[in-house]
Amino acid sequence: MTIGIWVLGDRLSQQQTALKKYEGKKQEVAVILIESSNYARQRLYHRQKLVLVWSAMRHFAEELKQDGWQVTYAIAVDFITPLQEWIKAKKISELSLTEPSDRSFTEFVKSLELNCQLKLLPDNHFLWTKAEFQAWADQGKRLLMEDFYREGRKRFKILMAGKKPVGGKWNFDKQNRQPPKQSLTTPDPITFKPDTITHEVIDWVNAKEFSNYGEIEPFNWGVTRQQALQVLEHFITKCLTNFGAYQDAMITGERTMWHSLISPYLNLGLLEPAEVISAVEAAYYRQELPLNSVEGFIRQVLGWREYMNGIYHYMDANYGDRNWFEHHHSLPDFFWDANATNMNCLHQTLTQIEETGYAHHIQRLMVLSNFALIAGISPQEIENWFHSAFIDGYDWVMQTNVIGMGQFADGGVLASKPYAASANYINKMSDYCSDCSYNRSDRTGEKACPFNFFYWDFLSRHRDRLSSLGRMNLVLSHLKRMSSEELAQIQTQAETWWQQQK
Repeated sequence: MTIGIWVLGDRLSQQQTALKKYEGKKQEVAVILIESSNYARQRLYHRQKLVLVWSAMRHFAEELKQDGWQVTYAIAVDFITPLQEWIKAKKISELSLTEPSDRSFTEFVKSLELNCQLKLLPDNHFLWTKAEFQAWADQGKRLLMEDFYREGRKRFKILMAGKKPVGGKWNFDKQNRQPPKQSLTTPDPITFKPDTITHEVIDWVNAKEFSNYGEIEPFNWGVTRQQALQVLEHFITKCLTNFGAYQDAMITGERTMWHSLISPYLNLGLLEPAEVISAVEAAYYRQELPLNSVEGFIRQVLGWREYMNGIYHYMDANYGDRNWFEHHHSLPDFFWDANATNMNCLHQTLTQIEETGYAHHIQRLMVLSNFALIAGISPQEIENWFHSAFIDGYDWVMQTNVIGMGQFADGGVLASKPYAASANYINKMSDYCSDCSYNRSDRTGEKACPFNFFYWDFLSRHRDRLSSLGRMNLVLSHLKRMSSEELAQIQTQAETWWQQQK
């Protein structure tokens, strides 16, 4: 029997199950990595996303070769052709691979007609297995992330003092919502100059015209595990102290603030969640870092990341098709061209994404997703855009984050209320409104901020449905006090805005 291992582009770790199982038989096992042009053209991917994935794959292939593995690297139109040729040439009798994170790709792999046995090995790039998450979800009355997070803290003994949380509280959210100050001095992010391999990938992406979305250079992302570890160390030593307090703040020109920038590396497999959490927790005890920062970050990895992956696999396959509010507007063109909008918060955020493929979680949730929600954009269209535009985007990431959390399209599986807000929130947590052509205070009129009239129009359109959510009653009470004349103006302005997009 000849064993073959297919290493996928988001499983670039020698700790992955398939490689780990056969690490003592490197000379007897064949390994393949495949770049598929057709797969890259399924979406209008950000060009830096394509460069990151393919450069990381090529670097990982070289790492495996240097470590004694027998590696084939294929660049092809599709996956099946080089896979079949390799299976025949190497006389593969059993093809092993670590189970893909995305449900659709798992089904694709299972559908392939291969002249050998296919063996999917358990995914070990999350702390919770699918079975463990399902057992947790089935035993509880609610699927709240906070409950799951606390269970994770106990299970893995993270920031625990016996049976109680360190500091006496499970989270420090109230300390982590500081608005930006004008005098903030933020650290520069760590960047990496493209090497020969990365330059070759940049040239390849340009030559083949896989996508015209996003700037391809300057490309500053790391593409190896060693570089990913440097990013983690930089975050811990330079950013973690102030990460907590200002993690929700947004400032013009400040693209990374104190954020970690490790999500692309976690999602590629270059970093493992357990090692990230351990490193941050160890730094807390060693350096006496602020607990609100340390806990706030660990909640993102141990809480949100694990929870989103768990929900993705726990829900039915049609979860991504949900549309609780029945929103059907098409995605405005300015999501693909930041210069096409005069809303400064959107312009700043979208410009940043075009140039880097990145925006932090509040820009994603309270600017981009918020606008899509209150304006009535199709959840599936905005989810597709998120998946395409972001450097860390994958199906398991974006379905739950966008369909569930950002758009409330699942009707409350993930959240107890929609994340909907007017310009008031954006003005509080950013400096965007101070340099905008719209007036952040106006709900109607020529200078009215679209976030304002869309917000109140959203509440009005869905007041019956929203009234079933207890946490929305206070907001809906404000709607009741609005005059019928002003509400009519708001509704007209919302309709007119959409007519102008056609």
